[in-house]
Amino acid sequence: LRETGRLMSAIDLTNISVLENPSSFLSSFVLEIQFECLRELPDDLEWKVIYVGSAEDPTHDQVLDSILVGPVLVGINKFIFQAPAPDPSKIPPEDLVGVTALLLSCCYKGNEFVRVGYYVNVEYQDPELIENPPETPFLNKLYRNILHDKPRVTRFLIKWD
Repeated sequence: LRETGRLMSAIDLTNISVLENPSSFLSSFVLEIQFECLRELPDDLEWKVIYVGSAEDPTHDQVLDSILVGPVLVGINKFIFQAPAPDPSKIPPEDLVGVTALLLSCCYKGNEFVRVGYYVNVEYQDPELIENPPETPFLNKLYRNILHDKPRVTRFLIKWD
């Protein structure tokens, strides 16, 4: 069901593929994003990848990268968005290992109209480190797995013109 009038969504996010997953914690995030544009948009879409550094404190969230895509023509559009790994020094040590989230956000004229969230599991693969995790995490031994089959999609109504 689509909204009517000026608030009707001009962009329909049709698919996101999480590439190179699972991977090392220090590896870049690679997303293939496909969307349908239902009417021409003269301004760019701003896409952002955000890593949630701590569930307890949003000041640890990191915008890993943002890109402008546009102007966007009517039809199916697809691109690869590669964002660097988070800066571990900005994440509390107790939050480096475990479950966190990755967010993909898109805005038009500064107004967010869609946000896709994924749970991310960060853990060791070495059985010894799983059984006896070091007090200070070994970053080069951590792996992350984005649970891509269960995204949480939130849509927001915005004015497109």
